Amino acid sequence: MGCCNSTSAAQSSKREWKPLEDRSCTDLPWLLLFILFCLGMGFICGFSIATGAAARLVSGYDSYGNICGQKNAKVERIPNSGLDHTHRKYVFFLDPCSVDLVKRKIKSVALCVAACPSHELKTMYDVQKFAEKNGSALCIYSLKPSEYTTHSKASVLCPKLPVPESAPIPFFHRCAPVNISCYAKFAEALITFVSDNSVLHRLISGVMTSKEIILGLCLLSLVLSMILMVIIRYISRVLVWILTILIILGSLGGTGVLWWLYAKQRKSPKETVIPEQLQIAEDNLRALLIYAISATVFTVILFLIMLVMRKRVALTIALFHVAGKVFIHLPLLVFQPFWTFLALLLFWMYWIMTLLFLGTLGSAIPKGEFVEFEVSGPLQYMWWYHVVGLIWISEFILACQQMTVAGAVVTYYFTRDKRNLPYTPILGSVNRLIRYHLGTVAKGSFIITLVKIPRMILMYIHNQLKGKENACARCMLKSCICCLWCLEKCLNYLNQNAYTATAINSTNFCTSAKDAFVILVENALRVATINTVGDFMLFLGKILIVCCTALAGIMLLNYQQDYTVWVLPLVIVCLFAFLVAHCFLSIYEMVVDVLFLCFAIDTKYNDGSPGREFYMDKVLMEFVENSRKSMKEAGKGGAADSRELKPMVGGDEEVTTLHEFHFCFLPFSVFTDCTSSGDAYVVCITQDVLLFLFVCLPITWIAEFLSQTRSSSVKVS
Repeated sequence: MGCCNSTSAAQSSKREWKPLEDRSCTDLPWLLLFILFCLGMGFICGFSIATGAAARLVSGYDSYGNICGQKNAKVERIPNSGLDHTHRKYVFFLDPCSVDLVKRKIKSVALCVAACPSHELKTMYDVQKFAEKNGSALCIYSLKPSEYTTHSKASVLCPKLPVPESAPIPFFHRCAPVNISCYAKFAEALITFVSDNSVLHRLISGVMTSKEIILGLCLLSLVLSMILMVIIRYISRVLVWILTILIILGSLGGTGVLWWLYAKQRKSPKETVIPEQLQIAEDNLRALLIYAISATVFTVILFLIMLVMRKRVALTIALFHVAGKVFIHLPLLVFQPFWTFLALLLFWMYWIMTLLFLGTLGSAIPKGEFVEFEVSGPLQYMWWYHVVGLIWISEFILACQQMTVAGAVVTYYFTRDKRNLPYTPILGSVNRLIRYHLGTVAKGSFIITLVKIPRMILMYIHNQLKGKENACARCMLKSCICCLWCLEKCLNYLNQNAYTATAINSTNFCTSAKDAFVILVENALRVATINTVGDFMLFLGKILIVCCTALAGIMLLNYQQDYTVWVLPLVIVCLFAFLVAHCFLSIYEMVVDVLFLCFAIDTKYNDGSPGREFYMDKVLMEFVENSRKSMKEAGKGGAADSRELKPMVGGDEEVTTLHEFHFCFLPFSVFTDCTSSGDAYVVCITQDVLLFLFVCLPITWIAEFLSQTRSSSVKVS
């Protein structure tokens, strides 16, 4: 596939980049492999439907293997199989609250009935009357309704009393209790961090009573993200300072409100509180104190980070300004997260539907007097194939978004006269992606999948062994997971730049990744500085949206005096707000990264002379000239040629930046580790020290080496 071809490598090193020319198909074998894989996914879905799994999922089936709502074939050695359930369309469980926590399913006998009980049935007489009135027998098929109150084993053959009011689940024909409180034990077993069941019930009740507020706050976060994206287009020059001021005000405001509520609650007279509510009042006070302390620590850490980064925003402002122009010329970029999310949502719905089909797939195997469906042979490995498909295709969709954005921004950057831009650069980029580069996207997403799968396996092993392994094994597992996560992030960044190189030169994935890697290594310290500052500014934007949403949530939830129930609604709202903000601002981050790679390529292969004019925007040219003048004034360029371009940031300053960041990282990590206790503290601090020694320090040393050995200048006009 051209990864290790020495001839192509030699040609690549001599090749001058020709943006948007010589377009050709790339990585066709990987496109064919991806198509074959997708056909395999379709085969799994079709096979599960053809073998009856779809009918068992949608219509439901009883414990004897009969599908509800149709005639059934006889299963050998099962007396109640092969029944005609044409008029019995719903699945009813004799004890719906009997949940198997290990297998995560209801372990009660299932029957096909004509109707779900529309009201609570407290006695066997009520069950008998319901059967006679509605023609829906709720006991074992062999037991007649007239025998419900007289049969000696009616308590075993009939549903557990009282029978809760039930309603059919839409599209799936299962009778589910209207009051889901009977599943409380199942929920308590899943939420292991809650030791007091009353706390869990109060949290759940807080979510249920605040569901309208939660929905409104989620909508608010979506609106704020859209507004911020629009504002970025017009105030990119002052965006950094505006975000900084707003995040300071938001952090101080949220922290101040929490401390005010804590002081107000603490000063409230306890004599008026009844003894039964005294413990709840103490829990409320403790909860508010925890929230206030957490907000204070977060605000202090944020201020320290902003203090370190305050001097390194000049190039970021220039790139943000150009990125704002990109969004003005390409307004459809704002809606890119919607299409990506829609594609992911449709795929995930298909994937979950097929997963449910697989859950009912298999042949009828007698288990005593009942039937279970089991898959044997090679078909039992379809689960793994299906899981790999979830990761690969999801990464493929995200990579298509990255390639689309890269293609559109490359078209903008390398068009000298912006008035001659294509009418729809986004659609043009999508067209080039579909016609030429789907194979490259498939290959890049597959590489990410190869890293994700081992990490997920290790995370699964870690969860299964939680509480059983020793501290050393736990530390090794967490270290491996952390290293794979770091590798995945690095590959994601390299992939994104490889897609940009492919959008420029129409080269295959490996060639593009190598070319992009060479460019990034040549500008390693610039990349570190720009990405650190730029990503931090966008992170501030995300935090701003989260803080505004959380502050609105605090004010709206203030009428609920039980402050302990705040935690789950606020966590849900804040997570959703951060997710929405990340989806929108990640597009801006992609644009900035693509612009920087284009800028680096532009300065490397062009010098401003006739025939080799720069493509860059005037704002970037002004920044380069100002940077050169400031360095000359500082005595760094007095004897330099007037056509000489100095590094955008001095090497010593870049190394200082990395030193400050990495040596702030260690005390900050140790500070956060101190919040842990016992074995968790040992594991966390060991992991952070290893990360500092084997990742942070080597990066700093490499940066110093590159700073001393790289060329001091690049020719420009």
